[in-house]
Amino acid sequence: MSEENPRNLSFRIAPAVVAGTAALLGLFSAWKLTEVQGPAAPPPLDPAAVAALQHDAFTQAEAQPGFGRPENVAVKVRPGETLQGAVQRLGVAPEEARQVVAELGKAVDTVNVKAGMAFEAAIAQPRTEQGSVRLIGLSMRTGPASALTLNRSFDGALRLRELEEKLRDEVRVAEGEIHGSLYESAAKMGATPTVTAKVVKLFAHKLDFERDIKAGDEFRLVFDRTVSESGRTVETGDLQYAELKGVRFYRFERAGGEVEYLDPTGKNIKGFLLRTPVDGARITSKFGFRRHPVLGYNRAHQGIDFGAGHGTPIVAAGDGVVLEARRWAGYGNWLRIRHAGGWDTGYAHLSRYAKGVKPGTRVRQGQVVAYVGSTGMSTGPHLHYEVWQRGQRVNPIGAKVPQGTVLAGAELKRFNAEKARIDGLFQGETRSLAALEKTSHSR
Repeated sequence: MSEENPRNLSFRIAPAVVAGTAALLGLFSAWKLTEVQGPAAPPPLDPAAVAALQHDAFTQAEAQPGFGRPENVAVKVRPGETLQGAVQRLGVAPEEARQVVAELGKAVDTVNVKAGMAFEAAIAQPRTEQGSVRLIGLSMRTGPASALTLNRSFDGALRLRELEEKLRDEVRVAEGEIHGSLYESAAKMGATPTVTAKVVKLFAHKLDFERDIKAGDEFRLVFDRTVSESGRTVETGDLQYAELKGVRFYRFERAGGEVEYLDPTGKNIKGFLLRTPVDGARITSKFGFRRHPVLGYNRAHQGIDFGAGHGTPIVAAGDGVVLEARRWAGYGNWLRIRHAGGWDTGYAHLSRYAKGVKPGTRVRQGQVVAYVGSTGMSTGPHLHYEVWQRGQRVNPIGAKVPQGTVLAGAELKRFNAEKARIDGLFQGETRSLAALEKTSHSR
């Protein structure tokens, strides 16, 4: 393979310098480059040409005389540290670090720097292991789709560039398996924590994430997002569809503009009561007879306990009106909410109530009403949760509570059309994957 002579290009680049720059900018092949400083700045290059040039230079260049090959180092500014101090921590000479910060100061605030500010640097170590390292380049992300890079030109001068990606709106169709947490797994598919939190809230009506979800469970999501050319999710919009453990929900906008999530039959997924009134909590004690941890003898446990840290938010299991918010013997701080149809829910051992929660207050399902504590007869922070039906306590797990409403007529017809559109997205994904596999096997 013939080598390309850098001197024949539209502007000259020292190979060893480009090697470090390539190591630093390989992640930015899709970015638009804009010169920030320089008396004779060359015009911006086509991103593909830049990527090809950097790749060739990196693979062909020799190390700078007296220095080893450039290496990338990730850096975060420490508490109380200046940006110059963070650069010097790499082994860069103080004068060179000052020049770097001065150059960056032309585009960003380098004085009011917060701890945790991150950047990547390409440095070359001296072969003799004596003296300062050589800074070849530096890259700093300044926004979801923008960054700054600082590298040395052929004459050794520092050159600052802005890199900016183009953004586009798209509908993201994501399929995966849960490994770790749903948040981690969904993030790998391009979902932000905001989207995943919406998914968790939806499925709280049907699934207990502590007991029902296991590693390897499959999930599917469809959501709107703004994405950069490199595939980075910049912003997410509406969650159009969610599926987990065979339970499916479709987003549907009613004629009056109200948004609901419906199952495949057109039934509102919003159950009468949530399965779990504490996000991410684990069940530590179930309904029935047990040996009381404080009293030391067997007695009926008329609810279920959720283990959670002190101060964890507790939400109302359903729409209703606060009936009681008071101290109640061994229950400590107690809250009772009355719902429709003769149903009540109770919450015990609370550390405190949410602002404004008192008898007579109307609350909505999912609204924070109190916080986990250990008041009353308790051995540690947890929520004791009860469900009452017509004055009698019942097992919260498996209680046959009322279900959501079902669409009919014109709205059901419109929903079915939306459902067919979403289902078609997954069929399209399947066809695309099958075509890709067929092409791969034919080679």
